[in-house]
Amino acid sequence: MAANEIPQDEPARPPESGRPAREFRMAELAAEAGVTVRTLRFYRERKLIPPPRREGRIAWYNDHHLARLRTIGALLERGHTLGGIAELLSAFDAGRDVGELLGLQTPLLPPWSEETPVRLTPEQLADHFSQDVTAENLTASLDLGYLAVDGDEFVHISRRLLDASTELVHRGIPLAAVLEAGRTVRAHADALAGVFTTLIRTHLLADILERPGTADLPGPQEVDHIARTIEKLRPLSKGVVEAELSMAMDRRVRTELETWLREHGDRDCQEERDGQEGRDCREGRDGQGGRGRQGGNEGSADAP
Repeated sequence: MAANEIPQDEPARPPESGRPAREFRMAELAAEAGVTVRTLRFYRERKLIPPPRREGRIAWYNDHHLARLRTIGALLERGHTLGGIAELLSAFDAGRDVGELLGLQTPLLPPWSEETPVRLTPEQLADHFSQDVTAENLTASLDLGYLAVDGDEFVHISRRLLDASTELVHRGIPLAAVLEAGRTVRAHADALAGVFTTLIRTHLLADILERPGTADLPGPQEVDHIARTIEKLRPLSKGVVEAELSMAMDRRVRTELETWLREHGDRDCQEERDGQEGRDCREGRDGQGGRGRQGGNEGSADAP
């Protein structure tokens, strides 16, 4: 029998309790993924897919292996090399768990953020960022908390941040620069959050949070009071940050534009001085004073 033929007497195993939905022999997995057994062996030797489960001398693969093979094929079609894919998958396997990213433990208070997480396959992530999907950028995204791993998929923490990053990359900004900017914005955002929480703790909730006997947890009524206080301040804090950022952007853009115009004007004038129109440039900058001096000289020539 050829290496890539499927034995007819070795069907995929049916679902069993505590096991993946399906399990495959090597030839079955290769056929399901659309690759040869030789290619599958090569991927396994390169550790592009995890080891199979073994029963004696029999290796059993599952849907996780199938999803990984399809991811490899999709990334190859998008121009990624096997070496690059191996680095990506290594970063993927070392990624943070989605529960850690989203903070799924039951909190004392409702979350402040209103962001919507987005589930992505590795292929969809590659479609968003094309060749910028590298092991370095993936590691940075995982480290920042933008991405987490959930089975064979990613979860991005925020639809708005994902859309913004995608748009910036499509406009020509490298993803590495976008992530570095995101790291800086995160630091400033943490500092702003510190300002507001200090205000709330010091002036609105000090009687509860800073009372003697810290071993006593807030009672139900106090927790409700904390939640209502924070909920009322949510739109106020967001409004302050949005207003200050808008005004800061106005100031910064205006300053940058004025600086560019001044430098550009000086450079143009220098080019004119170096050429045949240097006299016109000087006269233009002298204004009325230059014309007055010229008139004065003509008057001197007419004097007796």
